[in-house]
Amino acid sequence: MGGSPFGRLPDRVRPHAARPRRAGAVRGVLEPPPDRLTATPAPDGPAADTVERPSAEEDAVRRRNLLTGALAAGATAVVGVAPAGAASGHFDPAAALEDALFRLPSAAPVPLARLAEQAAAARSDFCAARYTSLGRALPGLLAAASATRDASSGRAREQASTALARAYVLAAELALKQHNDAAWVAADRALTAARASGHPVPIGESSRVLAITMRRSGRSPAAVRLLTQEAADLDAGQSPTGAVRTTLMLTAAYTAATSRDRTTALGLLDEAQEEAARRPEVPGLFTVDASRTQVEVYRIGVFNALGTPDEGVQVAARLSIDRMPTAERRARAWTDTARMWHALGDQPQTFAALRRVEQEAPQEVRRPALRALTADLLYTSARVPGVREFAARTGGLPG
Repeated sequence: MGGSPFGRLPDRVRPHAARPRRAGAVRGVLEPPPDRLTATPAPDGPAADTVERPSAEEDAVRRRNLLTGALAAGATAVVGVAPAGAASGHFDPAAALEDALFRLPSAAPVPLARLAEQAAAARSDFCAARYTSLGRALPGLLAAASATRDASSGRAREQASTALARAYVLAAELALKQHNDAAWVAADRALTAARASGHPVPIGESSRVLAITMRRSGRSPAAVRLLTQEAADLDAGQSPTGAVRTTLMLTAAYTAATSRDRTTALGLLDEAQEEAARRPEVPGLFTVDASRTQVEVYRIGVFNALGTPDEGVQVAARLSIDRMPTAERRARAWTDTARMWHALGDQPQTFAALRRVEQEAPQEVRRPALRALTADLLYTSARVPGVREFAARTGGLPG
């Protein structure tokens, strides 16, 4: 396709002025907002995963006051203690992380090879949906990466900054899954560290998680601008940057859908699909992948967000979820499928999809959003055998 990769978007999302671009930037995307984010924004609306919209039930589960929590904990990192709420069954793997973001544990610099190993282990925990383990590991990883970056210079400092950015990306991803407002802090710090590294891939990864926090606070249009601008600055011809570019467009498509902007959402989704089809699948992106299957999963989520879940039924029928590379992504796909069936009023299919989430990733199904969906199944007119036992096992029973 010639011209801008966003060339089919409506005029209202096209740029009105040119701006200086990094090498490899693509013409014809949105200008950044005048107040380009340079500091941690303060949320001013309801927080809404990693690609999902909030429900009334979720609000009661997930509302936390970040500052109050920090003061209560004395802003002191405590690693290895039981997660908050563990006694009641509503544990929060991000609880210790929340404290650590205000005051990292003491740490000495480590060799870059060891830092890379620690970051890879944390990424493995995320991809396997071992969120409790990840929450315990992240404060130490963040502290080690920060100390190593501060003690380094030149190329070594760039590498340490990349490791630090990706550690904060994981922190933001974990906080987002738990609907914890610490995601704001982690995402902003991720982008700061990524820009200091000078490498486009971590910048794109960090921009994605920051945009998700913006969307959840009701800033979907600004989040779409951030995502499309960062996508334009990435070279689509290179495998790593082209793959990250695809993930940015997918997140932008879902973000536009949450504000019911169908034209923009479907336009971005189609662009992402064309990019994914133009090149071989690239494994090894840090938290998500840019495969054609991933595009289809996002398509279901977009239709759910647009309020037309029936359009996702045929997409779900042709999905090969079992072939997706990580437990976290497979669980994510089954989650969107569960939401689709729930919106269509098919409670047995909803429950079947939730059980697949649990099979793939037991800790995923204990997230606030899925506990809320499980609890909702308990009060439907159609009685689904096994739901109450499932809810008791996964923390979905009202407390």
